[in-house]
Amino acid sequence: MNAFPAVADPFRRELVAHCYRMVGSVHDAEDLVQETYLRAWRAYDKFEQRSSVRTWLYRIATRVCLTALEGRGRRPLPTGLGGPRCDPGDDLVQPQEISWLEPFPDRDDDPATIVVGRESLRLALVAALQHLPPRQRAVLVLRDVLQWRAAEVAEALEISVAAVNSLLQRARAQLESVAPQEEQLIEQPEQRELLDRYVRAFETKNVAAIVELFTADAVWEMPPFTAWYQGRADIERHLRERCPAVPGGQRLIPISANGQPAFANYLRGPDGAFRAFNIQVLTIGPSGVSHAAVFLDTSLYAAFGLPEVL
Repeated sequence: MNAFPAVADPFRRELVAHCYRMVGSVHDAEDLVQETYLRAWRAYDKFEQRSSVRTWLYRIATRVCLTALEGRGRRPLPTGLGGPRCDPGDDLVQPQEISWLEPFPDRDDDPATIVVGRESLRLALVAALQHLPPRQRAVLVLRDVLQWRAAEVAEALEISVAAVNSLLQRARAQLESVAPQEEQLIEQPEQRELLDRYVRAFETKNVAAIVELFTADAVWEMPPFTAWYQGRADIERHLRERCPAVPGGQRLIPISANGQPAFANYLRGPDGAFRAFNIQVLTIGPSGVSHAAVFLDTSLYAAFGLPEVL
């Protein structure tokens, strides 16, 4: 039993990413990995090493996630609720009963992304996964993200190989119907130049300059509010009429989330202190910013290792 931490701890971060793909919440994912390690520690003396420790831990984590998802609703983004785009002049609605999708913090040399690639954590993909029933979600992640063989998935989920193949076929069909098209990649120097302009425009609250960086049909959404806007004109109206910041009243700290460029945005209060305001995760292509997911839950700052006050 004393050997368990040494053999199991190297996989902790990638297991958090795995659970995050399953449940859509970095907070829940960390709790589920704790439960995974507790179960694994209790069973370690019975581990027969017929598979690798990594595979064994993923098997336990997947079952823990499936148990946790029983009776739970999915974690959407506002665009995933099925409602139409909103008018920026409408009142903002914040329903208490919805648990929203959360962003996932990236780290340098992160095994969570080195093992299977950053694209497997992209916000649009994780949002699309939430549309799948839990067992379909598990099969698709194990087969298409982790590249397990059908027989391995069948053993992990205690179902037949035929059932795995059927669930995978349905999951792929459903994912294709809800997943947005991937943006073309943009070269790093061009992306850096665009992001520098984005920061300058936000920190000076130059709304015209901000909107210029968005594509014509860009989407702006901001959980926990159900509203979402599409197109430069509506995004501009929202920023002019709803955003409480004044020129010089925001500080954007560059971070990375879900394998995408992101910012922690701090808003200056009456006392002059800059406090946590929102986390913005951007999707960028050759034509500009096509999607901004703006998370107003400031409890997420701790998950990114960020202070609540600058």
